[in-house]
Amino acid sequence: MTDRLYLRHSTDKQTDARQRHALAGLLVAGAPAYEDPATSSRVLSLYRAGFQRLLDEAAVGDTIRIADAARLFRSVADIIALRPVLIRRGLHLRVESGLLSGIDLASDDPGTKMMVSVLAAVLEFQRDMISENTKEGVAAAAASGKTLGRPAALDEGQVAELVEAYREGAAVKALARQYGVDPRTVRRVLDDAGARQVPDDLVVPGEETTPAGGSDGGRVQAADPVVAVDVPGLVAEHLVDVADEPVRQALAAGQTIRRGQGYSVRVTAPVSVHAAMIEHSATALMQSPAGRKAHRIHQNRVTSVRITP
Repeated sequence: MTDRLYLRHSTDKQTDARQRHALAGLLVAGAPAYEDPATSSRVLSLYRAGFQRLLDEAAVGDTIRIADAARLFRSVADIIALRPVLIRRGLHLRVESGLLSGIDLASDDPGTKMMVSVLAAVLEFQRDMISENTKEGVAAAAASGKTLGRPAALDEGQVAELVEAYREGAAVKALARQYGVDPRTVRRVLDDAGARQVPDDLVVPGEETTPAGGSDGGRVQAADPVVAVDVPGLVAEHLVDVADEPVRQALAAGQTIRRGQGYSVRVTAPVSVHAAMIEHSATALMQSPAGRKAHRIHQNRVTSVRITP
């Protein structure tokens, strides 16, 4: 039976130093740690990459240890979704400090269930109050004429140059080195410009493609070939009600594949339909870290499809 440590902080301005201090003894003892840095508590724990990895590696009887409850859950909806998973897998959940230390929050008895639900409601209220106070502070600062937000890493001219270079084939990491910024900044600029929504190497319907070098050896590839792609579940959920009928039909005919707590839909459809899925879901998915990850995975899967003549 293994102790598994979970750490999370909400923004890239924060650190997990306080959490590591509370869990110092376990870290020194070599307990494995799983992190979700710069991840909002509004992303349910079951959708966070670090916590998903913890669940994948945990065995029956293992104990998940956290510095404080707010690091793992901060809403009633989150704990309602989380507890059945922990109970079903035979995992324990303990907070290392405060009044809750020593209590297994994954216990299946009614008393623990009630206590955890009340705790989650309090944490959710606290989170909402922080958000409300932040909004009021921003509004007050704007009304007084103060400039809000951090300075832009790139000016308008650099942004235009960067987007153009990307469209001409420059890699994200190469552009980050060239402009002296983090690759995430480059991706954010490209996403704001819509440059990454549809991969450049997708086949455009109506165009015929040939192998590199210009010669097809007498064979012409299909202009819009049918391929199978595993669409992440979060992407599929954003496409259920899309107005694009071919997209809806392709999803409806897809095969659902379960992977741990998540799932994907194996969709067999023309490349143009897969490209349309990326385009329709991009904006909504960019609103959360989990959505951005699902979008990136989906886009990479479509991009990686190789068409054989």
